[in-house]
Amino acid sequence: MADNDTMAAQSDLAAKLRFDVPHAARIWNYWMGGKDNFEADRAAGDAVADVYPDIVTMALQSRRFLIRVVDALAGELGIKQFLDVGTGLPTMQNTHEIAQRNISEARIVYVDNDPLVLTHARALLVNTTPEGVTTYVDADMHEPEVILNDARNVLNFNEPVAVMFMGVLGYVETFDEMHRIVRSFIDAIPSGSYLVIWDGTNTGNEITEGGEKLAESGAVPYNLRSPEEIRQLFSGLELLEPGLVPMASWRPGADQDEPIDAYGAVGRKP
Repeated sequence: MADNDTMAAQSDLAAKLRFDVPHAARIWNYWMGGKDNFEADRAAGDAVADVYPDIVTMALQSRRFLIRVVDALAGELGIKQFLDVGTGLPTMQNTHEIAQRNISEARIVYVDNDPLVLTHARALLVNTTPEGVTTYVDADMHEPEVILNDARNVLNFNEPVAVMFMGVLGYVETFDEMHRIVRSFIDAIPSGSYLVIWDGTNTGNEITEGGEKLAESGAVPYNLRSPEEIRQLFSGLELLEPGLVPMASWRPGADQDEPIDAYGAVGRKP
């Protein structure tokens, strides 16, 4: 019976996947030098990179930003629980790997509703320590209550939680909806918890043109916001130094990347 259920799930997944339509997670995988992408994804990725070459740099910087942030939260501040919303395809140095190398009992819940991402998550997003917990929630970030209810099966919301939106809020159509989503999570987490966001910004003509090319390719549009709009998402929170800055400038350490059109910050709920 279990085999039949597995085969049915795989058949359902195959029906949902479209390899001829550009796919946000696969395009990002292509920019990061991965192999989980197809011709339509590469064509869309190249169309963006042709007018905004820094998109490839942004993909690499985003992973380095994630590493620095999770190292700071787990290694320096002792945060043991992470809710990573909009996971994307697994790659090197994922949230659970970084957190659990700092705190062996760290608990990580990944969230995505994309069938391709979830297939990879089942295979690759597994504990790196016996004490840790790594799991995923099949849900849409537009439904925070669904995510939170499921995450409570793994995370203790009486203790601090780090909620992470790593380059995904641009897929939300309006600022008001984006604000509603983020505030729903902030309201649910206790004092001493953290909000982590990075997102592409409308701070240059080339990235704006790149966004237009992405939409023209048939991929899900990415809505660029201003740094001030991103800052509003942290209203009422205490920003860790250096505040909201170009992603590459957030505690760069040895990375020393050139700042580009992507801003990030980490805020603490008082």
